[in-house]
Amino acid sequence: MNDLSKIPVTVVTGFLGSGKTTLIRHLMQNAGGRRLAVLVNEFGTVGVDGDILKSCAIPDCPAENIVELANGCICCTVADDFIPTIEALMALPTKPDHILIETSGLALPKPLLKAFDWPAIRSKITVDGVIALADAEAVAAGRFAADEHAVDLQRKADDSIDHETPLSEVFEDQISCADIILMSKADLAGEAGLAAARKIIEAESPRTIPILSMSEGVIDPNIVLGLNAAAEDDLAARPSHHDGHDDHEHDDFETIVVPMPEIDNIDALVAAIEKLANEQHILRVKGYVAVSGKPMRLLVQAVGARVRQQFDRPWGAESRQGHLVVIAEHDHIDTAAIRATLGA
Repeated sequence: MNDLSKIPVTVVTGFLGSGKTTLIRHLMQNAGGRRLAVLVNEFGTVGVDGDILKSCAIPDCPAENIVELANGCICCTVADDFIPTIEALMALPTKPDHILIETSGLALPKPLLKAFDWPAIRSKITVDGVIALADAEAVAAGRFAADEHAVDLQRKADDSIDHETPLSEVFEDQISCADIILMSKADLAGEAGLAAARKIIEAESPRTIPILSMSEGVIDPNIVLGLNAAAEDDLAARPSHHDGHDDHEHDDFETIVVPMPEIDNIDALVAAIEKLANEQHILRVKGYVAVSGKPMRLLVQAVGARVRQQFDRPWGAESRQGHLVVIAEHDHIDTAAIRATLGA
């Protein structure tokens, strides 16, 4: 740290399903003696990501050091949620050596950085660095845009017209604010995909910064922690589409939580989620489901039509009531149709 009295904070940002939780879990398990605290901002009402991290809490990052903010986007609830939570973490009996913040997939990092200048906390913490994750396979295919083909056609028709979608603005703002960019899921992208993704990212980044590839969230913590960026004092070098605005809206996106009954067929659930992505343009599905005859919870994580699922822990004494968080652009949320497709 430049100022040893300040606790360093690493902001982990990235688009939906880019692997932020997986990265933070890896950092928790390889903290190198640092006592960590983690703040998770879940965009929606059910804290799936926080639950995942708490399930792997370790002495260097105990469960009480993992806090969720589930009341909305962190950059829109600074005064009500973020500042009090940071103050609570710094008031722990044993102060953390380093704080990790996982933003929601829709959060813009720059408004969050501005919050570090609030009088209540500016003398106590500093932004060690902003780490932006980009799903290499998705970026290579242009899937950070809602309809990449339509955008491409419009741009080819008239280079003077800017038809950026809200999704691409989120992507660009996160890239522009970063100190390091991690291209996640490199194993799925392959060498050609990584090269294509790097080219896109370099074109969007206003500065020359490291762009590294990783798989399953594995990266040397010494590369991403201890950057001493003091990013809160470097805002001018981090341009945003929303510069000059005091706030921003997320009305383009909507989140619903679908209660799920116990299921018999995992493959049928996977097929239903793929159908949501292909036919209803759903961006993200995540949550837990109970499977008949299985004592373990089924963790489901989907980005578009790519679905990953695994049994994570026993249900124990809690109710075997599942739920799935579904995120899409506002015009693509049809609650009744989504529930019908999922069999809810």
